[in-house]
Amino acid sequence: MTESPDNLHDLWVEASEAVARRVAAGERPGVKDLLMPLMLQVASSPCLKGDSAGFWDDGPARLWLPRFVFQRTQVMKHRFKLGIFAGIHGDEPAGILGLMDFVRELDDHPDLGREFLIHLYPLCNPSGYLAGTRESSSGKDLNREFWRNSPEPAVQLMEAEIQRRNFDGIIALHSDDTCGGFYGFARDRLISEQMLAPALAAAGHILPCDPGPVIDGFHSVNSIIHSAYDGILCASPTQRPQPFEVILESPQTAPLDLQRRAFVNALRAILQSYRSFMAYGADL
Repeated sequence: MTESPDNLHDLWVEASEAVARRVAAGERPGVKDLLMPLMLQVASSPCLKGDSAGFWDDGPARLWLPRFVFQRTQVMKHRFKLGIFAGIHGDEPAGILGLMDFVRELDDHPDLGREFLIHLYPLCNPSGYLAGTRESSSGKDLNREFWRNSPEPAVQLMEAEIQRRNFDGIIALHSDDTCGGFYGFARDRLISEQMLAPALAAAGHILPCDPGPVIDGFHSVNSIIHSAYDGILCASPTQRPQPFEVILESPQTAPLDLQRRAFVNALRAILQSYRSFMAYGADL
């Protein structure tokens, strides 16, 4: 018997909460189980598609880079292209689950994604996730490997995606076990004012933001950092024009459900702010 879209919707909502409970309890569901809610959502949603950006062999294991694409309608028109990445560090499940929650939010409220074509990569370091380690199985911190001719298969696939898609914006989700609250990175000060600040304000309704003058070794003002480590996930240095780039960091010691909700609030605010920002720019 074929499931109806409504039944599938209920199934993926239930599956999503079941996965979140397992992760909160310290389990590491396999990749198939982890992503099953998104797969069920794809089956029930006219707005969401799912596939893989590529496969690679990791010892006896066959790993893959999951990719999901949200587009509100199939009408051909210009859309702002966003890439949202999570799970680059394998021991930071809040970003993975938060991004999955955000996909549910997009599906339940499609107008939130109006004028956007959103590529979502919820599990960028599958070997690290399965092992519960920050690094990949080779011992490399993937977020120090970008645009450095890295041999890491996941980094190579993500770089190829970034070059091929030519995103207008790139957002990365992380968790920090040393911070005192939610915070973010944005190199461009206009982006920090117009998009990151509203995102942090929205996240702040769920979790406090980190007020410290120094966060993660960098100078911070109003929970915003304008510097970053070399080799982090970002646009190709040759892309013109450069996209906006934002990194969101949740406090890893906070309850997992609050981190998830804070990420959803922040991502929703970025979409709303960016749409307004571009509309204002078009009127100048």
